[in-house]
Amino acid sequence: MIRINLLPHREMRRRERQRAFLLASVAMVAVGGVIVVLVHGVLAARLEIQKGRNTFLESEIATLDKQIVEIRKLREQTQQLLARKRVVETLQANRSEVVELFDQIARQLPEGVYLRNVKQTGPTISITGFAQSNARVSTLMRNLDASPLLENAKLVEIKAATINNQRLNEFSMNVNITRRIPDSKGPAGTAAKK
Repeated sequence: MIRINLLPHREMRRRERQRAFLLASVAMVAVGGVIVVLVHGVLAARLEIQKGRNTFLESEIATLDKQIVEIRKLREQTQQLLARKRVVETLQANRSEVVELFDQIARQLPEGVYLRNVKQTGPTISITGFAQSNARVSTLMRNLDASPLLENAKLVEIKAATINNQRLNEFSMNVNITRRIPDSKGPAGTAAKK
């Protein structure tokens, strides 16, 4: 005998397939949700780690900026100290220069010439005074040029003047100091010409 199934088997299969599809869809959505939550958790953890690194780097950068400011201050102080040292060395090297300058001017001064003012501005010395004649002024200029400490004497002005009922020539001249370099072999006072 042949058995005939009169039950709606196609509809039952369709329902079972729909149920299986629905279960598979729910499972896939659940798995997708779990994956999304896991990925979000991992990314959030990485973001927090990166934020921690950034905070650490910012604090280190701030520390280094402070150190850079301190280093700049130290460099400025070093430059100031070196400048002071150079000034002291220059003063030390040239401390006897004024004495030698007045000695040379006194030695080179011919008779009949009287100095009124000697002024130094850098390496230039301005000399004003009185002379009995123009020839004595030119003798003074030649003597100053021949001096080992002085050079390049230039007459600025000469004019007639009467002082104490005596007729004299008032003169003004400039002369340069020959700068000297300290001799490293000799004592501190000895020097060689430039």
